[in-house]
Amino acid sequence: MQNIKSPKWMLAGVLVLGAPLGMAAQDEVTADQVVQAIEGTFGVTPGERRNHTKGACAHGEFVGSPEAAAYSRSGLFSGQRIPVVARFSLSGGNPKVPDTAKSARGMALQFKLADGGLQHMSMLNTPIFGAMHPRTFRDLMVATKPDPATGKPDPEKIKAFKAGHPDNLAQSEFLASNNPPASYATSAYWGIHTFQFINRENKTTLVRWRFVPQDGVKRLSDDELKSSAPNFLEQALIDRSRQGPVRWDMMVSIGEPGDPEDNPTLAWPESRRQIKAGTLTISSAMPQKGAECEKINFDPLVMGDGIAPTNDPILLFRSPAYAFSFAKRLGGL
Repeated sequence: MQNIKSPKWMLAGVLVLGAPLGMAAQDEVTADQVVQAIEGTFGVTPGERRNHTKGACAHGEFVGSPEAAAYSRSGLFSGQRIPVVARFSLSGGNPKVPDTAKSARGMALQFKLADGGLQHMSMLNTPIFGAMHPRTFRDLMVATKPDPATGKPDPEKIKAFKAGHPDNLAQSEFLASNNPPASYATSAYWGIHTFQFINRENKTTLVRWRFVPQDGVKRLSDDELKSSAPNFLEQALIDRSRQGPVRWDMMVSIGEPGDPEDNPTLAWPESRRQIKAGTLTISSAMPQKGAECEKINFDPLVMGDGIAPTNDPILLFRSPAYAFSFAKRLGGL
């Protein structure tokens, strides 16, 4: 059975009274409002994901480290080979978005634990997220909705959004100043949020993680950005996996008092102690249509014992938003 930890203050995707301190009433939005805003900006491709629509599937395994097992009793760090279903994707709801777009890339993982449970991780190739609260993300979708007259977003609406949402600035600057990856295999992926590791003595440690490619981080050059084909990422991953295993090291940063726990727009200092928690190996990749990853809802709150969420409002909101979107595409909508 999936072990899904849901906060008591969430109900049907609505942020309700009793939410963490700092979450003002004006920040309350619902899962359907966010999904509808995404649909309003990108349109709807029936039966497909509303966000991160364009992607590819992969299979592999994960082997955890003894060092991580000292912090978490999760079966993920048992040292056994854990089967993994992966999905690599581009952000946004446009299935034809070019692979050169200066937008976020995603890596979603489903670990099939030995006890029959599941562990999900849904990550981005940016070290921070572009919203402190769900309303910022919804407002971004509204601001970037194309004007019917021009087919492009209204610059004044985008300007107003940026002025009113400083929590979006860090991720926007990162994407603007860093070219997209040359391959899914040469990109790092961050968990974005703060999580809790719980060990066998019930000691809790705040952590953040990222997956670092053993192939090295490689981005498109400015010339490649102009000349690359619009659909190269999927085939590049397939070709690379045929050459041999593709590996990422899972690096975990150990939190210290004062580190932000509930704000994914703020990075932790690079000086934090880091451990190698394990190695992800991708052995094969394929188009997503009909593949195993296509029907998986990579809800980041699907967690096995030994890993738990924090009160990050974005992390906790992702689960009902994913569920709402998942139900619509299962219904062929």
